[in-house]
Amino acid sequence: MSYVTDIPTASPEITRDHFLRRLSVETDCSDVAAALRSGDQDFVLLHVVGSPEAYERRHVPGALRLPHREISAERMAEWPVETLFVVYCAGPHCNGADRAAFKLAGLGRPVKIMIGGITGWQDEELPFTSGKEPGVLHA
Repeated sequence: MSYVTDIPTASPEITRDHFLRRLSVETDCSDVAAALRSGDQDFVLLHVVGSPEAYERRHVPGALRLPHREISAERMAEWPVETLFVVYCAGPHCNGADRAAFKLAGLGRPVKIMIGGITGWQDEELPFTSGKEPGVLHA
């Protein structure tokens, strides 16, 4: 018996429920890019870490800069309460997106993390934009 099979697999029902829970709080770079390119963006994309200079150097097109430390009820009042937020940070080594998602959920806001963050976006060879404005991901 290997380490792979040492612990028995869960039932298909438990497995399905597990992945449904994960997918309810996560999305990936490819799905975000597809939504941005198609014009089906039904979420607000937030770049939640780093300095203004780092954001200006490179960010995901369409992302607004809102550091997790600045997320508050007052700031979020800019958007309707049912607005879905997709948050990302530097990558798997960063917990800024987790912090942002925790704060947003605590404010009663729907939120998903874009897994991989900037590192994942780069690994997918998706284009970045630069400057103070969010920019657009072209088809």
